[in-house]
Amino acid sequence: MSRLALGTMGWGRDLDEDEAHAQLDAFRDAGGTLIDTAEVYAGGESERLLGSLLRGGVRSELTIATKAGARAGDGPLQAGTSRRRLLAALDGSLSRLRTDHIDLWQVHLWHGETPLEETLDALDHAVSSGRVRYIGISNYNGWQTAKAALLQAAPGRAPLVSSQMEYSLLSRGIEREVIAAAADAGIGILPWSPLGRGVLAGAYGRSRDAAPAGTRAASPNWSRFVEPYLTDEAARVVEAVRTAAKGLGVSPVAVALSWVRDRPGVAAPIVGARTAAQLATSLESESLTLPASIRSALDDVSAPSLGYPERMPWD
Repeated sequence: MSRLALGTMGWGRDLDEDEAHAQLDAFRDAGGTLIDTAEVYAGGESERLLGSLLRGGVRSELTIATKAGARAGDGPLQAGTSRRRLLAALDGSLSRLRTDHIDLWQVHLWHGETPLEETLDALDHAVSSGRVRYIGISNYNGWQTAKAALLQAAPGRAPLVSSQMEYSLLSRGIEREVIAAAADAGIGILPWSPLGRGVLAGAYGRSRDAAPAGTRAASPNWSRFVEPYLTDEAARVVEAVRTAAKGLGVSPVAVALSWVRDRPGVAAPIVGARTAAQLATSLESESLTLPASIRSALDDVSAPSLGYPERMPWD
């Protein structure tokens, strides 16, 4: 699997087929193999657009990951992560992606109203039926991750191999419990929004400044998504990334991606882009390994607040 994954959340809404095709070609040319999507992205259009590009031998060269369980649907039988809901979603994803199997199928969200055992049974059935190769979870907290991993560790069950979580220099909350739980279970982390919802790219000013044209914060589809990271605290982290980038002669994007890519337990950060040029900037991070002094400085400026019980008084 490639060290970076290509995210497609904006495909079918913010990107048309020509731009998506250009990004896929650039990603493959750079050695990328892992593509991430979800049934809920652009109402299924992301999967449909990706499926239209998987012609010829392209499909066999890629690892396709998708997710199910975030779409509410119509009526009580279409909500949550029940066996019925998940397996119907799987059939829909296979159809839109024009493939006979999903390489990595993930539960998109935790749903407390659905028994976890039922959710995991659906994942097992998907694997045993041959429609799914590997299974994972997404947006599960520490105890949820540990419980799901324990259930799947039983004989005859398909083990969980991945946990897709938000993780960046602006979002390090999973270091409290999720990373430890995943490491204990042998689960790899797939960070989503490794650029802090785009803020770490350095295009924004300090807290609540007007968003530059063309950025996500200026888009009606994305402004609420970006807003939580337009703070003075985040701006200090962004400035540290800019300083590091200037000293290394690289882009802030390369610095931020290199930091998260090389964190313990991380398998492949998921990078999304509006243009092939933006994607090319992200792919430049592959040639960068941060010096220990810069990594330490970034660790310090972005450190999450850890206390008891994550950090014991005697540690």
